[in-house]
Amino acid sequence: MFVKLRIWKYQFLSSCNRVVGKPILYQPLQLKGNGRISFGKNIQIGVINSPGYYSNYCYIEARTEDSEIIIEDNVALNNGFSAVALTKITIKKNVLIGVNCSIIDNDGHNLHANHRIVGKPKSVEVFIDENVFLGNNVTVLKGVMIGKNSVIGNGSVVTKNIPENVIAAGNPAKIIRNL
Repeated sequence: MFVKLRIWKYQFLSSCNRVVGKPILYQPLQLKGNGRISFGKNIQIGVINSPGYYSNYCYIEARTEDSEIIIEDNVALNNGFSAVALTKITIKKNVLIGVNCSIIDNDGHNLHANHRIVGKPKSVEVFIDENVFLGNNVTVLKGVMIGKNSVIGNGSVVTKNIPENVIAAGNPAKIIRNL
């Protein structure tokens, strides 16, 4: 009952009115922004037997009217997932994402000191292809494309494109071996 109340609370706090599809919620999900958020079939939000189940929530924000986040079929987002788009984030089919992962297609703030508070940050879309597995505590930054079937190791920060069928890890993430 406690979890159901938390799920309802975060639905009440959500403000995005352009949501397509309905994910399966095992953990609270907050949807924010003026953009479009699209869920495919069989999208799982939260995992009961993972850290942060009772204390965390997932956050997805398509910030501007032109922003878009697309999550295709059979994607599992673990506890504490967050995604913030100014342009576009695409997560293709059959992707697994670990605890406390973040995907952001922008710098968050303008990097120039005189424009940091009022300027618009640089944004480049993020694309995660089919069958990708992001381990726990992975951060994917703006402009990154992760190829089909690749695995990103725990705690990695992905700053550059990762090709298909590889394991990459580290900060910044580098290819460790082919699959």
